Amino acid sequence: MARQLTKLGYLDVKKTLFMLCDLQDKFRPGMKLFDPVVKNTSKLLQAGKALDVPLIVTEHYPEKLGHIVKDLDIKHAKGVFPKTLFSMMTPEVQNKIKELFPTNLETVVLFGLESHICLEQTAMDLINNGYTVHVVADCSLSRTQEDRKLALERLKQYGCFVSTSENVIFKLMRDKQHPAFDSVKGLVREPSVDTELSKL
Repeated sequence: MARQLTKLGYLDVKKTLFMLCDLQDKFRPGMKLFDPVVKNTSKLLQAGKALDVPLIVTEHYPEKLGHIVKDLDIKHAKGVFPKTLFSMMTPEVQNKIKELFPTNLETVVLFGLESHICLEQTAMDLINNGYTVHVVADCSLSRTQEDRKLALERLKQYGCFVSTSENVIFKLMRDKQHPAFDSVKGLVREPSVDTELSKL
């Protein structure tokens, strides 16, 4: 029954993994929505830390493209993995997932860039491995809005839940009585930064 609930879109904090894909500073100049997405991502990461959701991070070809933006606190990540594969699901990442969740991972919350390349291919691999995927739209972007829009449409067709940062945070928390509520409420006091999803 619990597995059926996650297939319906529920998030169980003990059975959920956050995956941050390639939000590296080198991409900033070519993406006009980069800074709003970084701000929303920061909120999501801080909430995930407060709720004790494990985080895996990848960096695409960091020798040339640099590292995750310094605006984001990823010190709590369970691993930061370099990659050349477009999908995040490298052998090293897959091994870390198995180490973190020997049996009970059900849902992956996925965000970063680019929506139509690395995020999309990661989502396909995750679904192929039997996981339910939530793509956080206001924490994800592409160089063009056309690619972002069509990627989000395809991701829905694949069976992903296309969510927002606050949607994910409140689904994980579930109840005002959650022990982390006081830590998280300050993060959501102000609305998320607009990333022009309404224009897609």
